[in-house]
Amino acid sequence: MYAEWASRLPGAVMWTNTPGGPGAGRVLPDGCMDLLWNDGRLLVAGPDTRAYVTEGAPRTWVGLRFGPGTAPAFFGAPAYELRDRRVELTELWPAAEVRRLQGRVAAAADPATALEEVALERATPSDPLLDRLVGALHAGRPVAATADELGLGARQLHRRSLTAFGYGPKTLARILRLQRALALAREGVGFAETAVRAGFADQAHLARDVKELTGLPLGQLLGRRGG
Repeated sequence: MYAEWASRLPGAVMWTNTPGGPGAGRVLPDGCMDLLWNDGRLLVAGPDTRAYVTEGAPRTWVGLRFGPGTAPAFFGAPAYELRDRRVELTELWPAAEVRRLQGRVAAAADPATALEEVALERATPSDPLLDRLVGALHAGRPVAATADELGLGARQLHRRSLTAFGYGPKTLARILRLQRALALAREGVGFAETAVRAGFADQAHLARDVKELTGLPLGQLLGRRGG
């Protein structure tokens, strides 16, 4: 069972996931990075450019999903170093400090609350420029127009995006467009209308992007047929 709720950390989401049985799970690209708690360990989920498939025996996971672009300052590492990776927090922070935090979360009555408190204690304010960038791309604004509005050149925007998101602004825009489409389709909007409203050229464009980014056709991903 998966559940999520708004975190007290601005822009972040808390979540828990306990699979109902063995088998593969699928984590879809969303432009974010996560602080994870699982089996007594603290881990980091870097930004994904494709679906991350999990397998094995069912285990409970607790996570805090940072808002896009906000995690690198917290972890002290550029996002591109963690792209498409899951690593132990000890790869980024001193081992003694991580052991102390792991003990703290393990001893807590509610690991989710303890994990959130760790994030709240160490979080730094988000970058207003990155917030504007994410907001514009999430709304479907073109990358070039957004760069002009922010007063950034193409190279500067690409460099800042690599550090903040793990990939360039065009990839971020593509992933955010995917998330817009999935939100609409999950609400029951037909696939053709979803394509138009989410900013795709047509339904075929939507189908190609979904398959490339998630590894599954849209209908199979949602467990329904659409048209």
